Amino acid sequence: MMKPSKTPIDTALIKELAELLSETDLTEIEVQHDHLRIRVARAPAPVTITQGPSVVAQPAPVAAPVVLAAEGAADFSKHPGVLTSPMVGTAYLSPEPGAAAFVDVGASVKEGQTVLIIEAMKTMNAIPAPRSGIVTRVLVGNAQPVEYGEPLLIIE
Repeated sequence: MMKPSKTPIDTALIKELAELLSETDLTEIEVQHDHLRIRVARAPAPVTITQGPSVVAQPAPVAAPVVLAAEGAADFSKHPGVLTSPMVGTAYLSPEPGAAAFVDVGASVKEGQTVLIIEAMKTMNAIPAPRSGIVTRVLVGNAQPVEYGEPLLIIE
């Protein structure tokens, strides 16, 4: 298991980038300096479709967590316990806003257990654990856009 980076985090820079993201109506900003890379992204609000006359409020867009990575950091796509995204979409760590996450770091999971949801084309897709084990890393944030093949979790 790899140790986290000892790179100091400049929270003022992160706040500045988040403000710039909102002011410019961009969806993603990435800055790299020496061995530190900071990426701030936000996902569009999920759309809920219902039948009948009921009204559904849509949550406001939320900024995805900041991802910090040092150059030469581990390539989790080659980790033997990696769970990669089977599709492009938006990852959700809990079944609904405000609910507890499906899994957290240190959680024991069984093969086939739902560990997160990926919304693609307005369809919520439950993503099952490919094997039993302990979740050692959660590599995505809630409401974060993900690409096909992107590492999501590490289960050892």
